[in-house]
Amino acid sequence: MTHAQTHDMTQARSQAHAQAGNGSAESLEPGNFGAPGPGGGAVDAGVSVTTDGLPAWLDPVARAARSVRPQQLSRFLPPASGAGRQSAVLVLFGEGERGPELLLMERSGTLRSHAGQPSFPGGALDPEDGDQATTGPLRAALREAEEETGLDPRGVQLFGVLPRLYIPVSSFVVTPVLGWWRAPSPVGVVDPAETARVFTVPVADLTDPANRATAIHPSGHSGPAFLVESALVWGFTAGVIDRIVHYAGWERPWDRARQVPLDWRA
Repeated sequence: MTHAQTHDMTQARSQAHAQAGNGSAESLEPGNFGAPGPGGGAVDAGVSVTTDGLPAWLDPVARAARSVRPQQLSRFLPPASGAGRQSAVLVLFGEGERGPELLLMERSGTLRSHAGQPSFPGGALDPEDGDQATTGPLRAALREAEEETGLDPRGVQLFGVLPRLYIPVSSFVVTPVLGWWRAPSPVGVVDPAETARVFTVPVADLTDPANRATAIHPSGHSGPAFLVESALVWGFTAGVIDRIVHYAGWERPWDRARQVPLDWRA
């Protein structure tokens, strides 16, 4: 992020309260997340999607969520057959001591899939989450975030939903749900068997060219990576962050020839 971009985001944060209430509630496609129900209100106030009162620095992310196509996010898209386990992740933006930041966690090294990887909070949809085509992913993202990090979902405002993507190695069909940490709550490891660490990463660090690289797996797969907070963020999570940073206009030129090798356990 350039000095000018950082200055603009700082100005936007200072203006956020003055602009609160000026945003418009939006019904997102696909699925009409948060669309009005028969009584005129949201389907479920706890999982509605709205940009009302969103900090101005998040406007580019909200705009990108409304227009981005699945093919612009990843070459791995859900199978046309409908196969795959439906899941959701919470891409949660907050404000810390160093400005805008993202909430991440490090998965336990004993898990069967994606062990030890930094990731967004999230997981598979449960039956009680409801319809996978509408508000199910919203509920699942908040529920999983609470279970994994202790996050209080009442302090989260959902403001966008990205197209469903696919993780071939685990056959997960993933819906990234965008959130604004309107009222931050304490977070930490809830179950060490699932989570090794919970941490936040300043957006300024994610956009710093010095922290960017291309991860190379022995299988030949390559993709964006971020070296932040003593962690190597790669794979699905890094791919989503990379595309958000790009389409929000926050990306700075970085050395794509810089490589970070992964081993077969990754």
